[in-house]
Amino acid sequence: MRNPRNDPLVADSDVVEGAGPERTCVLTRACRPKDQLIRLALSPDGVVAPDVRARAPGRGAWIGVGRAELDEANAKGKLRGALNRAFKSQGVTVPADLGALVETALRQAALDRLGLEARSGTLVNGAERVEQAARQGKVHLLIHAADAGEDGNRRLDQAWRVGGGEPQGVVFPEGRTILSMALGRENVVHCALTDPAAARRVRHAIDRWQAFIDPLAGLERASDGGSRPADLTKNEGNA
Repeated sequence: MRNPRNDPLVADSDVVEGAGPERTCVLTRACRPKDQLIRLALSPDGVVAPDVRARAPGRGAWIGVGRAELDEANAKGKLRGALNRAFKSQGVTVPADLGALVETALRQAALDRLGLEARSGTLVNGAERVEQAARQGKVHLLIHAADAGEDGNRRLDQAWRVGGGEPQGVVFPEGRTILSMALGRENVVHCALTDPAAARRVRHAIDRWQAFIDPLAGLERASDGGSRPADLTKNEGNA
């Protein structure tokens, strides 16, 4: 029986959550590791856009709040003021729907990550195959579609515990239709990652998304293997 807390969850090339440089959220001023924040970038014409993969060139600003708080700060003008300071400019344009743009980008990043892992052969789906792998201690991350039945979830959660896994799987923020499309497979209700590094990457992508749409879910769970509330807080006007 494996102990997931003793597994090497990441390879040297993987991002280790909570490691690396920290940044400061422009709204809360809370300092967090970069991988727990969302980077915003500035286009050449001065329009703010989400850069959830943190790859855009130039200066970046970082936010570590959920969507509701971001939308409120945007509506009140607080966000624009903070971003003007972060980008050292008075001409920053903040889209009224920035919260929706960030959510869409995080959602797409999670779906893309799932698709990549599915194509690499590190993901299994189908209740029977998932249950068998879980009982054999081969599952490093168990995922249930949002519309999966409670009985099926409980059965697979129990199988994962028997195999030395965590108390319960992750409930994906979308139903089986979207999950199936992301994986390029039909009628995916439950799936599992059998590679520890792949599980870490997928979990972090899902947790970032969940932490933005629901601050009571997400990032903290990925760091300790439990099911604790998340905190999506991060950086400032540094790239």
